[in-house]
Amino acid sequence: MQFQTPLVPARLIRRYKRFLADIVLDDGREVVAHCANPGAMTGLADEGTAIWVEPNDDPKKKLDWAWKLVDLPQDGMACIDTALPNRLVAEALAAGRVPGLAGYDLIRREVPYGENSRVDFVLSARGRRDAYVEVKAVTLRRHSNLAEFPDTVTKRGTRHLNELAAMAEAGSRAVMLYVVARSDCSRVTLAGDIDPAYAAGFRAARAAGVEVLAHGVRISPKALALGAALPFADP
Repeated sequence: MQFQTPLVPARLIRRYKRFLADIVLDDGREVVAHCANPGAMTGLADEGTAIWVEPNDDPKKKLDWAWKLVDLPQDGMACIDTALPNRLVAEALAAGRVPGLAGYDLIRREVPYGENSRVDFVLSARGRRDAYVEVKAVTLRRHSNLAEFPDTVTKRGTRHLNELAAMAEAGSRAVMLYVVARSDCSRVTLAGDIDPAYAAGFRAARAAGVEVLAHGVRISPKALALGAALPFADP
Protein backbone atom coordinates (compact mmCIF):
# COMPACT_ATOMS: atom_id res chain seq x y z
CA MET A 1 0.00 0.00 0.00
CA GLN A 2 1.56 3.26 -1.11
CA PHE A 3 0.72 6.50 0.61
CA GLN A 4 -1.51 8.69 -1.53
CA THR A 5 0.76 11.67 -0.98
CA PRO A 6 4.48 11.44 -0.15
CA LEU A 7 5.07 11.74 3.59
CA VAL A 8 7.14 14.58 4.99
CA PRO A 9 9.24 14.58 8.17
CA ALA A 10 8.23 16.56 11.25
CA ARG A 11 8.71 16.75 15.02
CA LEU A 12 5.99 16.15 17.56
CA ILE A 13 5.22 18.98 19.96
CA ARG A 14 2.34 17.31 21.79
CA ARG A 15 -0.56 14.94 21.30
CA TYR A 16 -3.86 15.90 22.90
CA LYS A 17 -7.57 15.05 22.87
CA ARG A 18 -6.41 11.63 21.56
CA PHE A 19 -6.90 12.54 17.91
CA LEU A 20 -4.94 15.81 17.60
CA ALA A 21 -1.24 16.59 17.54
CA ASP A 22 0.71 19.83 17.36
CA ILE A 23 3.75 19.32 15.16
CA VAL A 24 6.56 21.38 13.65
CA LEU A 25 7.50 20.79 10.02
CA ASP A 26 11.07 20.90 8.72
CA ASP A 27 10.47 24.43 7.41
CA GLY A 28 9.60 25.63 10.91
CA ARG A 29 5.84 25.86 10.52
CA GLU A 30 3.77 24.70 13.48
CA VAL A 31 0.57 22.95 12.36
CA VAL A 32 -2.10 20.60 13.74
CA ALA A 33 -2.21 17.01 12.47
CA HIS A 34 -4.86 14.34 12.80
CA CYS A 35 -3.79 11.37 14.94
CA ALA A 36 -5.78 8.28 13.92
CA ASN A 37 -5.07 6.32 17.08
CA PRO A 38 -7.39 6.09 20.11
CA GLY A 39 -4.86 4.21 22.26
CA ALA A 40 -2.26 5.28 24.80
CA MET A 41 0.58 5.27 22.22
CA THR A 42 3.06 4.51 25.01
CA GLY A 43 6.58 5.51 23.97
CA LEU A 44 5.44 6.83 20.60
CA ALA A 45 4.10 10.28 21.51
CA ASP A 46 6.90 11.92 23.50
CA GLU A 47 7.73 15.56 22.86
CA GLY A 48 10.39 15.93 20.17
CA THR A 49 9.74 12.52 18.58
CA ALA A 50 10.66 12.36 14.89
CA ILE A 51 7.50 11.59 12.93
CA TRP A 52 6.18 11.44 9.37
CA VAL A 53 2.98 13.14 8.27
CA GLU A 54 0.86 13.07 5.14
CA PRO A 55 -0.30 16.35 3.59
CA ASN A 56 -3.70 16.57 1.96
CA ASP A 57 -5.76 19.19 0.14
CA ASP A 58 -9.13 17.47 0.55
CA PRO A 59 -11.66 20.20 1.41
CA LYS A 60 -13.79 17.59 3.20
CA LYS A 61 -11.07 17.05 5.79
CA LYS A 62 -10.78 19.47 8.68
CA LEU A 63 -6.99 19.20 8.96
CA ASP A 64 -4.34 19.48 6.26
CA TRP A 65 -1.98 16.96 7.88
CA ALA A 66 -2.28 13.37 9.07
CA TRP A 67 0.28 11.71 11.36
CA LYS A 68 1.26 8.28 9.99
CA LEU A 69 4.69 7.08 11.17
CA VAL A 70 7.19 7.39 14.01
CA ASP A 71 10.95 6.98 13.78
CA LEU A 72 11.96 4.54 16.53
CA PRO A 73 14.95 5.40 18.77
CA GLN A 74 16.89 2.23 17.97
CA ASP A 75 16.23 2.38 14.20
CA GLY A 76 13.14 1.31 12.34
CA MET A 77 9.63 2.73 12.27
CA ALA A 78 6.16 2.33 13.72
CA CYS A 79 2.84 3.06 12.03
CA ILE A 80 0.49 4.81 14.44
CA ASP A 81 -2.56 5.03 12.14
CA THR A 82 -4.68 2.13 13.40
CA ALA A 83 -6.86 2.14 10.26
CA LEU A 84 -3.98 1.19 7.96
CA PRO A 85 -3.44 -2.43 9.12
CA ASN A 86 -6.96 -3.26 7.92
CA ARG A 87 -6.08 -1.92 4.48
CA LEU A 88 -2.88 -3.97 4.47
CA VAL A 89 -4.77 -7.11 5.41
CA ALA A 90 -7.36 -6.44 2.70
CA GLU A 91 -4.61 -6.20 0.08
CA ALA A 92 -2.85 -9.30 1.37
CA LEU A 93 -6.08 -11.34 1.49
CA ALA A 94 -6.94 -10.35 -2.08
CA ALA A 95 -3.48 -11.46 -3.21
CA GLY A 96 -3.60 -14.72 -1.21
CA ARG A 97 -0.62 -13.65 0.91
CA VAL A 98 -1.98 -14.55 4.35
CA PRO A 99 -1.10 -18.26 4.61
CA GLY A 100 -3.61 -19.05 7.33
CA LEU A 101 -6.41 -17.39 5.37
CA ALA A 102 -5.68 -18.33 1.77
CA GLY A 103 -8.00 -20.11 -0.64
CA TYR A 104 -11.21 -18.13 -0.17
CA ASP A 105 -13.11 -16.88 -3.22
CA LEU A 106 -15.11 -14.06 -1.65
CA ILE A 107 -13.86 -11.39 0.73
CA ARG A 108 -16.40 -9.10 2.36
CA ARG A 109 -15.54 -6.17 4.61
CA GLU A 110 -17.37 -4.58 7.53
CA VAL A 111 -20.09 -7.25 7.70
CA PRO A 112 -22.70 -6.79 10.48
CA TYR A 113 -22.61 -9.48 13.17
CA GLY A 114 -22.99 -9.93 16.89
CA GLU A 115 -24.69 -7.14 18.79
CA ASN A 116 -24.45 -3.92 16.80
CA SER A 117 -20.94 -4.78 15.58
CA ARG A 118 -19.23 -5.22 12.25
CA VAL A 119 -16.52 -7.80 11.70
CA ASP A 120 -13.53 -6.62 9.68
CA PHE A 121 -13.66 -9.46 7.13
CA VAL A 122 -15.80 -12.45 6.25
CA LEU A 123 -14.12 -14.95 3.90
CA SER A 124 -16.21 -17.46 1.95
CA ALA A 125 -15.62 -20.35 -0.45
CA ARG A 126 -17.68 -23.26 -1.68
CA GLY A 127 -17.25 -26.26 0.59
CA ARG A 128 -15.55 -24.30 3.37
CA ARG A 129 -16.80 -22.71 6.55
CA ASP A 130 -17.04 -18.94 6.47
CA ALA A 131 -14.14 -17.31 8.29
CA TYR A 132 -14.83 -14.29 10.48
CA VAL A 133 -11.66 -12.22 10.89
CA GLU A 134 -11.00 -9.36 13.28
CA VAL A 135 -7.84 -7.27 12.85
CA LYS A 136 -6.09 -5.45 15.70
CA ALA A 137 -3.19 -3.02 15.26
CA VAL A 138 -0.41 -3.55 17.80
CA THR A 139 1.99 -0.70 18.64
CA LEU A 140 3.02 -1.27 22.26
CA ARG A 141 6.55 -2.49 23.09
CA ARG A 142 7.82 -2.56 26.67
CA HIS A 143 10.24 -5.49 26.76
CA SER A 144 12.93 -6.63 24.30
CA ASN A 145 11.42 -7.54 20.92
CA LEU A 146 7.97 -8.30 22.33
CA ALA A 147 4.88 -6.45 21.07
CA GLU A 148 1.82 -6.34 23.33
CA PHE A 149 -1.89 -5.71 22.89
CA PRO A 150 -3.72 -3.67 24.05
CA ASP A 151 -1.96 -0.49 25.16
CA THR A 152 -5.05 0.70 27.05
CA VAL A 153 -8.33 -0.75 28.29
CA THR A 154 -10.49 -1.74 25.32
CA LYS A 155 -14.06 -2.74 26.07
CA ARG A 156 -14.69 -2.78 22.31
CA GLY A 157 -11.86 -5.25 21.82
CA THR A 158 -13.24 -7.52 24.53
CA ARG A 159 -16.65 -7.40 22.87
CA HIS A 160 -15.07 -8.45 19.59
CA LEU A 161 -13.50 -11.46 21.30
CA ASN A 162 -16.86 -12.47 22.72
CA GLU A 163 -18.52 -12.14 19.32
CA LEU A 164 -15.79 -14.18 17.62
CA ALA A 165 -16.23 -16.85 20.29
CA ALA A 166 -19.94 -16.99 19.53
CA MET A 167 -19.24 -17.44 15.81
CA ALA A 168 -16.78 -20.27 16.56
CA GLU A 169 -19.30 -21.99 18.80
CA ALA A 170 -21.89 -21.68 16.01
CA GLY A 171 -19.61 -23.59 13.63
CA SER A 172 -17.80 -20.87 11.67
CA ARG A 173 -14.08 -20.19 11.61
CA ALA A 174 -13.24 -17.25 13.84
CA VAL A 175 -9.81 -15.62 13.66
CA MET A 176 -8.15 -12.83 15.62
CA LEU A 177 -5.35 -11.34 13.54
CA TYR A 178 -2.84 -9.13 15.35
CA VAL A 179 -0.86 -6.83 13.05
CA VAL A 180 2.33 -5.61 14.70
CA ALA A 181 2.80 -2.16 13.22
CA ARG A 182 6.37 -1.57 14.31
CA SER A 183 9.62 -2.94 12.95
CA ASP A 184 11.44 -3.66 16.23
CA CYS A 185 9.31 -6.59 17.37
CA SER A 186 9.46 -10.21 16.27
CA ARG A 187 6.78 -11.74 18.53
CA VAL A 188 3.54 -10.65 20.16
CA THR A 189 1.52 -11.34 23.31
CA LEU A 190 -1.18 -9.79 25.48
CA ALA A 191 -0.71 -6.96 27.98
CA GLY A 192 -2.88 -8.60 30.61
CA ASP A 193 -1.76 -6.16 33.29
CA ILE A 194 -3.14 -3.26 31.27
CA ASP A 195 -6.53 -4.84 30.53
CA PRO A 196 -7.26 -7.98 32.58
CA ALA A 197 -10.79 -8.17 31.15
CA TYR A 198 -9.41 -8.39 27.62
CA ALA A 199 -6.99 -11.13 28.68
CA ALA A 200 -9.85 -13.08 30.26
CA GLY A 201 -11.94 -12.62 27.12
CA PHE A 202 -9.03 -13.84 25.04
CA ARG A 203 -8.66 -17.03 27.07
CA ALA A 204 -12.40 -17.70 26.79
CA ALA A 205 -12.31 -17.07 23.04
CA ARG A 206 -9.41 -19.46 22.56
CA ALA A 207 -11.28 -22.10 24.56
CA ALA A 208 -14.31 -21.58 22.29
CA GLY A 209 -12.20 -22.26 19.19
CA VAL A 210 -11.07 -18.79 18.08
CA GLU A 211 -7.80 -18.98 16.12
CA VAL A 212 -4.95 -16.49 16.59
CA LEU A 213 -2.65 -15.22 13.86
CA ALA A 214 -0.01 -12.48 13.97
CA HIS A 215 1.92 -10.66 11.25
CA GLY A 216 4.46 -7.88 11.11
CA VAL A 217 4.47 -4.86 8.80
CA ARG A 218 7.13 -3.65 6.39
CA ILE A 219 7.26 0.11 6.91
CA SER A 220 8.79 2.98 4.97
CA PRO A 221 7.79 6.61 4.30
CA LYS A 222 6.74 5.51 0.81
CA ALA A 223 4.66 2.41 1.47
CA LEU A 224 3.45 -0.24 3.89
CA ALA A 225 3.00 -3.97 3.33
CA LEU A 226 1.89 -6.86 5.48
CA GLY A 227 4.98 -8.71 6.62
CA ALA A 228 5.85 -12.21 7.72
CA ALA A 229 3.93 -14.26 10.24
CA LEU A 230 5.06 -13.74 13.84
CA PRO A 231 4.83 -16.14 16.78
CA PHE A 232 2.16 -15.42 19.36
CA ALA A 233 3.28 -16.01 22.93
CA ASP A 234 0.44 -17.11 25.19
CA PRO A 235 0.29 -14.84 28.24
